Amino acid sequence: MKKHGKKYNAAAEKIEVGRKYNLEDAVTKLKEIVFAKFDETVELTVWLGVDPRKADQLVRGTIVLPHGLGKSKKVLVIAQGEKIKEAEEAGADFVGGEDMVDKIKGGWLDFDAVVATPDMMRLVGGLGKVLGPRGLMPNPKTGTVTFDVKTAVKETKAGKVEYRVDKTGVIHVGVGKVSFDADKIRDNARVLLEAIVKAKPSTAKGKYVKKVNLAATMSPGVLLDEAAYVK
Repeated sequence: MKKHGKKYNAAAEKIEVGRKYNLEDAVTKLKEIVFAKFDETVELTVWLGVDPRKADQLVRGTIVLPHGLGKSKKVLVIAQGEKIKEAEEAGADFVGGEDMVDKIKGGWLDFDAVVATPDMMRLVGGLGKVLGPRGLMPNPKTGTVTFDVKTAVKETKAGKVEYRVDKTGVIHVGVGKVSFDADKIRDNARVLLEAIVKAKPSTAKGKYVKKVNLAATMSPGVLLDEAAYVK
């Protein structure tokens, strides 16, 4: 059994045992109990009643958080021709074609997101083993394989995040920093929860949202009342 330190235990004692908080109270409680000396990430964890082994029950999508995540992502665009200029004008941090693919093959990974045009996927496809495990592989479903480079770059810079159920039926997504105003954390969490509820597979049976937890990096989690998100 994992042992926690005194500060963690003291924070846990401030959470009412067995209570499920509404979102507003959960964020207030979270900010009350944080104790780390750095600006922790606030993460929302949602347990879903789906079977991820079935293709028709994979819950996945992207949203733009209204208040971002507290930092601007470094965006790499892999394109060619006029799309190179479009990416640069949109604010991409790194832009290139085959040269960027070779650079990644050489071990370079100093970026937070990758956008690729469809005509470059013949080259980018070979990076699956490098980018895939890091969640950086461009995908049409997340809007990162597109000729609309301008929109993709701007949305990513604005706080676009991907949510995806893992093999245990759980979604983990950051919704801000503890330094954010409480209202900003609530807005980001609410938008994410609404998107997850809307993405419910038609084949999912029984209770869809089983459990919701809000926690900072080092702090104990605060349970939300999942009944508010069951539709």
